Amino acid sequence: MGKINWGRVVPGGLLAGVVLNVVDFAMYGKWLAGDFAAALQALGKPGAMDNLIPLFVALDFVYGIGLVWVYAAIRPRFGAGAKTAVIAGVATWFLVSLLHAVGEAPMGLFPQKLYTIPTIVTLIEYAVATTVGAYVYKEM
Repeated sequence: MGKINWGRVVPGGLLAGVVLNVVDFAMYGKWLAGDFAAALQALGKPGAMDNLIPLFVALDFVYGIGLVWVYAAIRPRFGAGAKTAVIAGVATWFLVSLLHAVGEAPMGLFPQKLYTIPTIVTLIEYAVATTVGAYVYKEM
């Protein structure tokens, strides 16, 4: 097996991060913004998310790099292409998004809707972002 081509993981990951940021802006910044504001108000933390936006933007780029790294890591076993990218995205979704929601939702911090919708959206989002980022990735 060859080495992972970091010279292609990083640009592919940044491209995947753009996809993640666009979808997250639409989902959290528009679609669910009012629901999150109400939930944070109920927790006594109104406006808490506003200061965290730069962190979330940066994290999406880190997630994007991670998604493409997973793709590059499993590519020798599963082969190059969109199918492998979707497998990498779904595997990462399972470990990051689904398990996070399953672990946090029973605490009742947020309404169930704020776990269910993002978990479903990120399933598609991670698969698409990985596929877009994998398009840039090539072995050395």
